[in-house]
Amino acid sequence: MTAPETTLGHASLDFADPNEIDTFVETLGRFERGEIGPDQWRAFRLVAGTYGQRQEGDWAMIRAKIPQGILRADQLEAIATATDRFSRGFAHVTTRQNFQFHFMHLDQVGPAMQALAEAGLTTREACGNAVRNVTTSPTAGVALDEVFDPTPYARAFTRYFLRHPLSATLPRKFKVAFSGGGADHSFAHVNDLGLFARVQEDASGKSVHGFRVVVAGGTALMCKTGLELVDFLPAPEIFAVAEAVLRVFHARGDRVHRHKNRLKFLVKEMGWDAFKAAVHVELAQVRAAGTPPLPFDPDAPPIEEAPTSRAPLPTTAELDALIGADAPRGPGIVPRFLPVLGDPGADRFFRTNVRPQRQAGFVVVTITLPLGDISSGRMRAIALLARSFSDGTVRTTVGQNLLLRWVPQASVRALYAQLAHIGLAEPDPESLADVSSCPGAESCKLAVTQSRGVAELVSAKFQVNRALVDRAAGLVVKVSGCPNGCGLHHVAGIGLQGGLRKIGDRAVPQYFVYAGGDPSGDAARFGRVVAKVPARRVPQVFERLIALYEEKRTPGESITAYLVRAPVAELKARLADLEKLDASTATDEDFVDIGETAAFKPETSEGECAA
Repeated sequence: MTAPETTLGHASLDFADPNEIDTFVETLGRFERGEIGPDQWRAFRLVAGTYGQRQEGDWAMIRAKIPQGILRADQLEAIATATDRFSRGFAHVTTRQNFQFHFMHLDQVGPAMQALAEAGLTTREACGNAVRNVTTSPTAGVALDEVFDPTPYARAFTRYFLRHPLSATLPRKFKVAFSGGGADHSFAHVNDLGLFARVQEDASGKSVHGFRVVVAGGTALMCKTGLELVDFLPAPEIFAVAEAVLRVFHARGDRVHRHKNRLKFLVKEMGWDAFKAAVHVELAQVRAAGTPPLPFDPDAPPIEEAPTSRAPLPTTAELDALIGADAPRGPGIVPRFLPVLGDPGADRFFRTNVRPQRQAGFVVVTITLPLGDISSGRMRAIALLARSFSDGTVRTTVGQNLLLRWVPQASVRALYAQLAHIGLAEPDPESLADVSSCPGAESCKLAVTQSRGVAELVSAKFQVNRALVDRAAGLVVKVSGCPNGCGLHHVAGIGLQGGLRKIGDRAVPQYFVYAGGDPSGDAARFGRVVAKVPARRVPQVFERLIALYEEKRTPGESITAYLVRAPVAELKARLADLEKLDASTATDEDFVDIGETAAFKPETSEGECAA
């Protein structure tokens, strides 16, 4: 057995191909000259990582792919440069650990891609009918209870399938997540392919690394937890099995009815036994043709070690220079970053944002981002702090925050002081005070409601009521502006899904309230609809359900566990009066979506998620 590698390696986080940018610019020119039609152009730009927005004109969103959510400090600085020059002065962390840039003109996309590529970042296959960003937990490699670190396997998987002949020619998008085991679920049960770390002994007593493999999970129109394809797959087989699944999906997936053609629909149509049989046929062919070996000993994967050197601590003047140059701007909700002073202060931050690593003497620190947004100056400030306090890298999280690892326990108070100074020391990540959301009607063509508005409303309300946050400890809240699962609301403790109702000829924004979702355990649990509440009344939902939980809980039971087991009728009864709204009780405010100023006029169009 070879000795395990150490460190991530500087070049290992480079995924860009500069030639793709030239191709993008050339193809955009062909479209503008009428040499290719809109359908051909759309298919091309989606695979290149560019969505159209709901606004008229050539407004676009681009998505930078962040494999495993890992960024070097210089890559974070490149994102800052791109958003300064070409977007709104801030960027958005997604629920798949990517970065998005909104409100860009098409002629800015090529230069933005170039700025990202110079730091090794790519937008390739971040959108479209492709193998999307391969995710892992941001604590992979340092979590106290994981079986082993899945990051090296996930990175190798990314490199194998990025630009693979199948990857950009699928019937629909294909999502992959790796879990290290333990409490790390990485939402793998609701991915098209989920891999959970396992170790077992072979006949000689040697420990063998491998994965439990599940397929065809997903949310949105048909919520399904992944079905077990393999109980234990030796690690060297991950390329072959994944390619076999992709071959079946590529050959048999429905390319006509795009809204019902995720892998889960194919499995339903074929039947589980027939699907497995088809995968095994393809697997035999893949094995016969051969796949490359993993670029490391599968049973002695690369391991992270503490950084051997750190940059000097930035001065207050250096931080002030960076954040003083911030210029986040609209359209849409613009993030605000205020210094954290007084209560809740440092003690609460240390309790909610700091967790021990399995490596003695080090901790991971979560940086809470408002609505998943971060301004360019603060990105540059975080890059400095990553070099001084961490290992020179930053992790993005599914909860739309950032994570620093390898922070010495003795340095936490100094790190907190600098985060507080730049307005990024908000406590309670992934709680009632930190609701995550899809972009919603701010930019998405499919969205019905302004999901970011209601997420901001709820977060702000409970940021000034920390006692209620404590009473609902562990409750995760997620919002989507439409029935699709981009906000992961189906697997949240409480999820909100945007919709509308009519009072006369006027539209009222409302939210379907889902309760009892939980992505952990041996299978994902999906929330049940317990109310349809006008948008302005959403904060009251949480007050009611927390009070009900305190009345009905068993000793030691968490609110998430209670919501999973609570009878739907019990939950509905507590919220029933919030649903009632008619012409005599509605106020003018009820007809305005949260985060907007004009009357609510839902305008959806053909989205590009299934284009």
